[in-house]
This record gives sequence, structure tokens and C-alpha cells, in this order.
Amino acid sequence: MTFWQEWGGYILIAIILAVIAAGVVVYRILKGRVQKKMDDQQQLVNQHKVPASILVIEKRKDKIKNANIPKSVIEQIPRVYKLKKVPIVKAKIGPQVMDLLCDEDVFDKLPERKTVRVDLAGIFIAAIKQGKK
Repeated sequence: MTFWQEWGGYILIAIILAVIAAGVVVYRILKGRVQKKMDDQQQLVNQHKVPASILVIEKRKDKIKNANIPKSVIEQIPRVYKLKKVPIVKAKIGPQVMDLLCDEDVFDKLPERKTVRVDLAGIFIAAIKQGKK
């Protein structure tokens, strides 16, 4: 028997295990970086949120470029969100009609054609306020 016939299977298993271990390490590192970015963004949203009363006109999931959002804001949005459909809410804030962005859970809870108290951070709906309108 040659060396490869005798030990080839064990070497192949060792290589596969090493690749899997390297994949797990890379995944954990990338997950930590993404989590840190998300925490920083959430902290920024919490600092700048303002309570407001809005009239929800329309809800839809569409690409960012199809929304009526300023180009300066679109340039700051990560590339991943430019490619996929995101929740967009057309709402009337005072006399002005605007397109706002929000999370999936907030999007699902927002009633259409009703006045709702929300926390706004720029053009982002951070949360729905409970209580009287």
C-alpha cells in the first residue's frame, strides 16, 4: 500500500474540518462587525427620534430608487438596501406628504389611512407610540 492509499482519507477529512473551522471563525468575526454597526446605528436613531403624529396614506414594499427620497439620503444608504425592496410608507406630516422608511415589524403594525403617533428619526419611523392620538 502506498502512503496516499493508507492516509489519503484521513488527510481529506482533516482538510475539510480545517476549512469548516476557518469558515466558522470568519463568520463569527463578520457577525461581530455587523452587530457593532447595527448597535451604533440604533444608538444614533435613539438619540435623534422625535415624537410625531402622522397620517398613513399608503404602505408598500419597493426599491429605494422608486421612493420620493432625496438623492443625498439615497447616497448614504448601504448598497444592500439599494438592491432589495424595503418597506416604504407614504405619510402626511403636518401639511407635507413624504415617503418614510421603517423596519419590517413597524411596517406590519402601521394601519393604513389612519393617524398614528410614531417616533421619527429623520425619514425613518423608529417605533409606534401607544396611547391616545
